[in-house]
Amino acid sequence: MLAGVSLDVPDGAFVSIVGPSGCGKSTLLKVLAGILVPESGSATVGGASTIGRPGLVAYMPQRDLLLPWRRVMANATLAAEVAGLGKREARREAAALMERFGLAGFERAWPSQLSGGMRQRLALLRTYLSPAKTMLLDEPFGALDAITRREMHTWLQEVLDVDASASATTQDLGTRTILFITHDVEEALVLSDTVYVMSPRPGRFVAKVSVPFPRPRRADVVVETEFVRLKAELLRALAAG
Repeated sequence: MLAGVSLDVPDGAFVSIVGPSGCGKSTLLKVLAGILVPESGSATVGGASTIGRPGLVAYMPQRDLLLPWRRVMANATLAAEVAGLGKREARREAAALMERFGLAGFERAWPSQLSGGMRQRLALLRTYLSPAKTMLLDEPFGALDAITRREMHTWLQEVLDVDASASATTQDLGTRTILFITHDVEEALVLSDTVYVMSPRPGRFVAKVSVPFPRPRRADVVVETEFVRLKAELLRALAAG
């Protein structure tokens, strides 16, 4: 349940939302993805209403939801094909990104043959290949162990840094706008430009923190004084609700 939630994400920004379980974080993404209709209010992406209109954003739910009967390449191209891109063109774009997403050599593997981190990279590649410029990521690394999560943080930053500077495919994918859900305050600070804190049900925003660290962010940013201060500020906001 959400109450009076108002959020504006600038083009090209990486914004995270943290909050307790059940506060409405995933509900908010589903409304923006057009798969859940709110009782009141509005939801727009790029000036177009998303209410009841799936497909205007690229949405990655908490589980990877890979199709076990489709090989890696076929899973990667699914969102692009559904959006109307021809199968041959979708495969060409996916092939150009396999190495960048750490999947080169596994194009014909089945999802069951992949590690947890590889499955998440594949799910993110499928989302990334959607023609939509806005990506909604709902705890994409939540099921991974701590070491793999740190590796994924570094990898995702590298992918986004390349995305911001130049296209890696024949079609210009452009800089992405990302709304990211997590329970992990440290993860939010490592990845984001801005972090919002939600209260328990009914969910509402109770704090907004701008993250000042330049990109690319080093692994040891987590021990910097300002990082520790911002982490404490977010934890206090979560505790206060």
